[in-house]
Amino acid sequence: MRLISVTEDNWLDIASLTVKEHQKGYVAPAIGILARGYVYRDCNGKVYAFERDGVIVGTALVREFTDEPLGYDLQQFMIDQQYQNKGYGTEALQLVLDELRRENHYDHVELCVKKADTEAIHLYEKLGFVDSGYVDEDLPDSLNMIYYLSGVNGRKNPVELPFYPFTRR
Repeated sequence: MRLISVTEDNWLDIASLTVKEHQKGYVAPAIGILARGYVYRDCNGKVYAFERDGVIVGTALVREFTDEPLGYDLQQFMIDQQYQNKGYGTEALQLVLDELRRENHYDHVELCVKKADTEAIHLYEKLGFVDSGYVDEDLPDSLNMIYYLSGVNGRKNPVELPFYPFTRR
């Protein structure tokens, strides 16, 4: 699998990605993810696509926080329904984390996930995301998670770190 940019040649393939019916309340439609990438351009929003053997299998949106604490925000992440449960989500998310680590702009990635989306939470925890301890009063049914990019700015493995003190959102 490889991480690729959105282009005029592949954006329609990305826009056609779908998730299972029960997942539609957890992630935006693919066309919405592409639109958000444009909307968040002032926050260095980037839409990535995941390609396997010449086929687009998923997409993700990452933006940068413009307020404190600065960091990456994994806004959206999806694997097309026909490619789920084959290890593609784990591989794709690892590619995103590796790319952000290479960028070396921030020391962490945050995300917000519905507590009911246990499949996504399992994936995030498997790759090292932990509960940040932050509770958004506007989203009481959601869990805020954080992943520290080891090796960035001298940070250690995420498992060895205390929870991040959140002050925004």
